[in-house]
Parts: sequence; structure tokens; C-alpha cells
Amino acid sequence: MSDVPRLVDAHHHVWDLTRRPQPWLDEPGHESIRRSFGPDDLRACATRPIAGRRLGSTVAVQCVPSVPETRELLALAADDPLIGGVVGWADLTSSAIGDVLDELRAAPGDAFLRAVRHLVQGESDPAWLQHPAVERGLRAVSARGLRYDVLIRKHQFPQVIRLAERLPDLPLVLDHAGKPPVAARDLADWEQRLRALARHPQVTCKVSGPVTEAHHAAWTTADIRPVWDVLLSAFGPDRLMFGSDWPVCVLAGGWNRWAAAIEDLLHDCSAHETAAVLADTATAFYGLEPTPYAT
Repeated sequence: MSDVPRLVDAHHHVWDLTRRPQPWLDEPGHESIRRSFGPDDLRACATRPIAGRRLGSTVAVQCVPSVPETRELLALAADDPLIGGVVGWADLTSSAIGDVLDELRAAPGDAFLRAVRHLVQGESDPAWLQHPAVERGLRAVSARGLRYDVLIRKHQFPQVIRLAERLPDLPLVLDHAGKPPVAARDLADWEQRLRALARHPQVTCKVSGPVTEAHHAAWTTADIRPVWDVLLSAFGPDRLMFGSDWPVCVLAGGWNRWAAAIEDLLHDCSAHETAAVLADTATAFYGLEPTPYAT
């Protein structure tokens, strides 16, 4: 056992294209990540410590709307000690959502299912999260002690705010900080909506993904700092968690470059604040094994 404090990466992906296609990788600009990625690939590239912490635990997040993919992630978590939790997928609109969740919780690696996510960013309906069937599904998620990962873009904040108002007992985490328009350098609308969401105490936020919303080849920490300042002010460190969005972050420099930026952003934070962002918030929110050290 090492005496190096553990770093938790609260948001990464794995996929094996020989077993399960990822159609979104066919979109232009994704050529550099159009291959299979597994936990060993993450170990090999995530070599830079952040504030003296080395990667010790992760949360693997679904990519496609597929229950079989979720089963594969759970089985992988059961076999690989790096993965401490899984964010899976199930059809929230299905009348059988409760049965599906119960089946997933009885699958190999069932203990690792921590949350459910749907790609709301791809839904054109501005009130998708308010559909009675969706709300029924989310109540089933909450009743089983699971959390909900929220993946949206800026214009979809109003429906998440309404969700937080209607389901105050459902723990929510905002993926990728709601995808702030970093490249456009116009954060006013995003900030206003994010602060409104942050007023709900059951909502936390992932400090993940801003580099892929910036100019991929040319971003600097200075481009990300305005986003960080808003997040820290709105949520506070105890409701923020580090995530790499690996291997998607490869499009904008990779895991180590994002890690270096996070360390710069944390420079003026206290030891408690740094520990919260890098490990403690994710550990508490996802109910991860609270092992204090990286192996």
C-alpha cells in the first residue's frame, strides 16, 4: 500500500469496438479515438499526479443507450480494481424500468452500479425530463438508492432545474459542467442557468469536459479559469468532483494535460478543498469504497 493519497476520476469511458459499436465515433473529428479503449489504456496514460495524488479509483460512464453495454461495464468493474463505480443506462420511459434496474443490480458486478444516465443532450424536446414516463423512471432510480447523471447543453438547463425542484430526494450530478461554451468566450447565459441549478443542494457538478468545448489544439488554463471560478463560487468544493472524460479528452490534449490544468486551477485552494474536488465529493456522491491511498 502506497502512502500517496488517492485521486478519483469521476468520469471516464471504456469501449471495445470488437464487441460493441460506438456509432458516435463515426462523426468527423473523432478519428484519434476511433479505436478500443480499456482500463489498462487509462492506467498507461494517466501518469501525472494532481496535487500529489495519483489515480486510485474511477467511475466508468455509459456511452450508448444500451443495457447490454451497462452489463459489460458492471462485469468489467467486478474484474478490475481501478473501477469503483459504474454509471449505466436504462430506458427511463419504459414501464419495466424498475425490473430492469433490479436485474442490473443482480448482474455480475451489481454492487458497482451507482447511477443511471441518459443522453439528454441529444433530445430535441425541451421538456423531455418532465415527461410523466421519464419522471416515473427517475422515481424508480431514486427508490433504489441510485443517482442520476445529467448530460445536457446550455439551452437544456431549465428542464434540469424543474427536475431538481420536483424530485428533491434524487441526487443529481451535472456532467461536464453543463458544457459551457468555452471557445465562444460567452459564458453569461451558461453562468446564470448554472447558478440557478446550483441553488438546489442535491445537485453536484463534475469539473470535466471543458477542454473539448474549447479550441482543442490551442486552449490554455486561462481559457478554463473563468469556468472554474463560476463553478467554485456556485457549488463550492464539497459539491465539485474531478473527471477526465477520458478518452474523449484525447481530442483536446489528453489526460495528463487536463490534469496539469486542474492542478493549476486548484493552486489557491486549501488542502480540504483540494481533497474534496479530487476525491471526497465523488467518493461520497457515488458511495465509493473510501480507500484513502492509491495502490
